Amino acid sequence: MLNKVVSTLQRTARDSGLHTLRFNYRGVGNSEGTHDMGAGEVDDAEAVAQWLGEQYPNMPLTLMGFSFGGFVAASLAGRLEAQGIEVQQLFMIAPAVMRLEKTPLAQRCKMTVIQPEADEVVEPQLVYDWSSALERPHELLTVAECGHFFHGKLTDLKDLLLPRL
Repeated sequence: MLNKVVSTLQRTARDSGLHTLRFNYRGVGNSEGTHDMGAGEVDDAEAVAQWLGEQYPNMPLTLMGFSFGGFVAASLAGRLEAQGIEVQQLFMIAPAVMRLEKTPLAQRCKMTVIQPEADEVVEPQLVYDWSSALERPHELLTVAECGHFFHGKLTDLKDLLLPRL
């Protein structure tokens, strides 16, 4: 939740007029429970989305996720859509696409993937191949000379997000 990429996503969305919420997954920081690297974290995100929906009924939902959080956001978007809950936008930043192999994706929300070209954590070619295999419309953006944590490139990330929010 305190990661500089996650903080940049949240501040950019907030500054664009969106109500925002960051949270830690189970077992992270002071959160209770045990991190299970999958379904549990999607459950956590679903609980947060449900709570937000109660606080702000009828407000469009935008999901953003960085790295493992990209997997969680994409999984949650698919899950919510299957329940008839509309997700307006999905932003996946340097997403852990290798985890999405068997995950049903949302088909109706606008989807943007932002991938650093010099990512040392998530192999960029995995993201490019995953993106090219998608049968649903989406936008793939790349950030040149940029590693996974966007060192020196957070302004570039913000500049890509702002016109899409």
